[in-house]
This record gives sequence, structure tokens and C-alpha cells, in this order.
Amino acid sequence: MQDRARTPVPERLAALAVATLAMAALRAQFDAIGPDAGSAGVRLWAMAGYFTILTNALVAAHMLLVALHWRISAARAAGLLLSIVMVGLVYHTLLARLWQPDGLLAWADLGLHTGVPLAYALWWAVLAPKDVRPGDLKWWLVWPLGYGVYALIRGALTGFWPYPFLNADALGWPRVAVHLVLLAGVFALGGLAIRRAAGRLAR
Repeated sequence: MQDRARTPVPERLAALAVATLAMAALRAQFDAIGPDAGSAGVRLWAMAGYFTILTNALVAAHMLLVALHWRISAARAAGLLLSIVMVGLVYHTLLARLWQPDGLLAWADLGLHTGVPLAYALWWAVLAPKDVRPGDLKWWLVWPLGYGVYALIRGALTGFWPYPFLNADALGWPRVAVHLVLLAGVFALGGLAIRRAAGRLAR
């Protein structure tokens, strides 16, 4: 952790607002699954299969820490931005047309895929430190690549594939590998865009 005393009050209050939104969306998703799906542990395990859920949880945890005086590093703040923005972009370009949620699930969907990415992006643009370095990009890719490995191992063991483009049973492993390479490229391009934006905003 970095210097606690110098975290500005506006940054902390805004971070608390982002954390609250993320936690509300996560709780709505949990409640929307419903007790019929099993115990709380079973529902949490099901939710933990999704990059969307895990990334929103990371945003919530980091924003809570900032609200409690932790001063987040520029590299970590930008890495979170890359992952949560990709949550929104991938969902709205590839996945949103595949289903039509309603009721509480629709509100959870809106929060997780739209509200939190926009809120965190605004927090980052206005309040986050921007002194990122060229070498930070490789570390920003660790989380999405790590998730990809986790999702494939979990899918191979359980038959649960969180996203259609990762479904090796239906698509075959070679095609899934191509999808992962393409996604890694998109993440890398997004990271380059964020690094450039950070430089401009810092100036």
C-alpha cells in the first residue's frame, strides 16, 4: 500500500460511489440467480466463472480500498480500467444480442456491463494518477490471460463454459485458441490506447 494520508477526499468519495454501484450490481446478480439454483456457495461459485463478475468484484475491492485512504498506483488503476472497459465493449459488441434479461437480472446486467465500466472510466479520467510507464502494459494483460487459463481449465473439468467464444466442446480447441489470441490482441490495443490517453491527460 502507498501513502494513506495524501489521498484526496473527492477521490475517496467518488471511489466509494463506484464501489457501491459495483457491489449493488453484484448483489443484484446474486439475488437474480435465486435460491432455486442452490446454496449461497453454489451461486457464488457459478458467478465466479465469469470475467464480468470477477472484474467487477476487483473494481469494487480496489475502490473500497481507495475510499479507506489507499492511494492506488497509476499502473494498477489503468490495468483495472482496461479490464472493466473490455467487459463493457465485449458484452455490447458480441454478447448483448444473445439474450434479453428482465426484472432484477436486467438491472444487474445494466450495472455490471454498462454502469460500472462508465463510472470507473470517469473516476479514472478525472481522479486517478496517470503516470503510467511503457512497461506497465504487459502487467495489464496478466489478469485477462490468467482468467482465460482459469476458464478453460474449469470448462474442461466441469463442462461449464461462461462465454460462447470459449466453448471448446462446441467450437473445438483450435478455434477457441484463435479467439483467445484475437482477444489478447484487442486487450493489447486497448492498453496502448489507455497509455496514450493517460499521457495526454497527465499533460
